[in-house]
Amino acid sequence: MSADGARLPCRLRLSYRCSIRGKALDIQTKLGELQKRTMEHREVLLTEEAAKTALVMPFIQALGYDVFNPSEVIPEYTADVGTKKGEKVDYAICHGGKIRILIECKPSNVALNLNHASQLFRYFSVTDARLAILTNGVVYQFYSDVEATNKMDDKPFFTFSMDALKPTDGRTVEKFTKLSFDIDKIVQEAGLLKLQSLLRKELEKEMAEPSEEFVRMMATRVHEGRVTAQVRENFGKMVVATFSSIIRDKVNERLSTALNATGPSMTDQDEAPPSDPEIVVTTEEEVSGFHIIQAIASKVVKPKRIVMRDAQSYCAILLDDNNRKTIARLHFNGVTKKYVGTFSDKDETRHLIGDLTDIYQLSDQIEKRIKELEGSEKP
Repeated sequence: MSADGARLPCRLRLSYRCSIRGKALDIQTKLGELQKRTMEHREVLLTEEAAKTALVMPFIQALGYDVFNPSEVIPEYTADVGTKKGEKVDYAICHGGKIRILIECKPSNVALNLNHASQLFRYFSVTDARLAILTNGVVYQFYSDVEATNKMDDKPFFTFSMDALKPTDGRTVEKFTKLSFDIDKIVQEAGLLKLQSLLRKELEKEMAEPSEEFVRMMATRVHEGRVTAQVRENFGKMVVATFSSIIRDKVNERLSTALNATGPSMTDQDEAPPSDPEIVVTTEEEVSGFHIIQAIASKVVKPKRIVMRDAQSYCAILLDDNNRKTIARLHFNGVTKKYVGTFSDKDETRHLIGDLTDIYQLSDQIEKRIKELEGSEKP
C-alpha cells in the first residue's frame, strides 16, 4: 500500500481520505481550543514556567504526545555541548525511541528573536533531532536543517501565531503530530515552506509599501514614455490600490460562489452563520484591509509597527501590537454590509464601505489616530 492510499480499493481509499481529513479537522479543533485559552490568559503569563504550563504543554498534548510519559516528552533535557555544561532545552520530544523535536520556551509577553534559540542551535548538532520549535506560547517558530545537514537554519521554515490562526496552519501543524510524524517528509517540505514563507513576506511588503524597483518594473510595462519621479509616485499608489482590488475581486468571487451554493435565502441575511464559534478564521478580505491601513499608516510610522489581531466579532488593527492602542477595527463578518471602525480617544465610529478601496477615504482619521496614540506617550 502506498503512503497516500493510492493502491487501496475505491471504498477503502474513500475511508482513508476521510480519516486524513478527520485528523486535520481534529488538530484544527484542538488549535482553536488552545487559541481561546491563549487569548484569555496570555496577559497574566509573565514567566517562562507559566507559559510552558498553561500554553506549551497543551500544545504538545494537541500533537498527540503524552507530556507525563518521559519516554515521549523529556522536560528540562540536558546534553553537555563542548564547553557548555548543564544547559537545558525545555522539552525534547521522542518518537521511535529517538529525540526528534527540541522545544525552547519563553514568556508569552516576550517577542521571539534568534538570540532565544542559542540552546537549540547547540543541541541540534549533538542529537538526532532535525526539528526545533521556538515559542512563547503565542507564536510558534519551526526550524530544521534545510540549508546544511545537522546545522539548524537561522530562519524558521514555518511560523504561526495564536493571534491569527489560519486554516492552512492546522493542515501544516498536522504533519508534526505523533500519528503523522515522518521526519524525512517534514524536512523535504521544510525547504518549500521556507521559500514560500520568505516569498509571502516579500509580497506582503510590496503590497503594503511597493519598492521603487517593483513600481518601476510595473510602470515600464504599462506606461508609455519616461518613468519620472511623479510617474513613480502615482504608480506606487495605484499598485497598492490594484493589489487590494485583485484581492477584493477574488474574495467576492468566492463569496458569490458560496452564496449560490447555499441558496438565495442566505443573501437576505446581514450576518453569516458562524461555522465554529471556537475558531477565529482570518479572511483574505481582512488581510487586504489590514494592508491598506498599514499602507496609510506608513506615512506616519514604520509599517512593521502596524499589527493585525483577529477576534471573533472584529479584526483589530493595533499600533505596536498593543491592545490599548487600537487604530481601527474591521467589522467584516457581515455578508452584505461591512464597516471600518475609526477611533478618537475611546470612541469608535463605524463607516459603511462598499469595497475595500473605500478605506483610503478614511486616511485622515487613521493618520490622526496614530498621531494621537504617539502623542499619548509623550510627557
